[in-house]
Amino acid sequence: MEIPFELDLRDKVAVVTGGYGKLGSAFVKALAKCGADVFILGRNPKKGEDVLNEILGEGIEADILKCDVLEGEDLKKARQIIKEDYGKNQIDILINCAGGNHPDGTTSKEYLHEEDLKKEDVTTFFDLDKKGFGHVFDLNFMGTFLTTQVFAKDMIESDTATIINISSMNAFTPLTKIPAYSGAKAAVSNFTKWLAVHFSPVNIRVNAIAPGFYLTEQNKELLLNDDGSYTDRAQKILSHTPMNRFGKKEDLIGTLLWLVSKKGSDFVNGTVVPVDGGFSAYSGV
Repeated sequence: MEIPFELDLRDKVAVVTGGYGKLGSAFVKALAKCGADVFILGRNPKKGEDVLNEILGEGIEADILKCDVLEGEDLKKARQIIKEDYGKNQIDILINCAGGNHPDGTTSKEYLHEEDLKKEDVTTFFDLDKKGFGHVFDLNFMGTFLTTQVFAKDMIESDTATIINISSMNAFTPLTKIPAYSGAKAAVSNFTKWLAVHFSPVNIRVNAIAPGFYLTEQNKELLLNDDGSYTDRAQKILSHTPMNRFGKKEDLIGTLLWLVSKKGSDFVNGTVVPVDGGFSAYSGV
């Protein structure tokens, strides 16, 4: 993967949650290519090894730490390993990329019709359970909250400290069928602004990237038919995206590096930046 412009991150330490995914792994590669010492936090080391081998194959380095972002003790242990085993007492960059949706937080249809209440094979708003809804909210919001609470303490001494959260188009306008994910990402955007104000006296900048629509392992069943053609939902998304395509992971890297760069964005704080091909700007008319 090529990076869009040069940025010297040598001697900088970056922690990336959700670094095994399609978008998170792109962030890891970009930061590592710029010279940062990158630590990938994730629950599945085996999956992480595949990403790490790909990174090593490109001649850059990163390290994996097994960690569940919803477990405070896991996060504290990861922090301790970075400090004691790797000798890194200061964190410069924190990317909160862990997140995702789950069927238990999803309705079957976009709209509720009275007859749906009598159908066992239709999941309506009234069928959503607290556990499933809570799982989605916790993974996206509480994972961001807890990770920041543990690692931001080690960012106070850095003169280039920056936290980048991952929001979503759902935070601007909630999509149909996924109320848990939409609510959680709206919380992430609001939390980003709150943190930016709270951390401003200790010079930690906090911003968020709100990706538009990207084809990933998590959403391909919603967006692609078995033959590889676009589903009706995918067609609807593209019809509301002025650039008329899905995003590529490379489309996010320029914004990531801009927000990481002190020279490039030192006065940028508390923003949520859409990278969406114009989706959030289009009214549909």
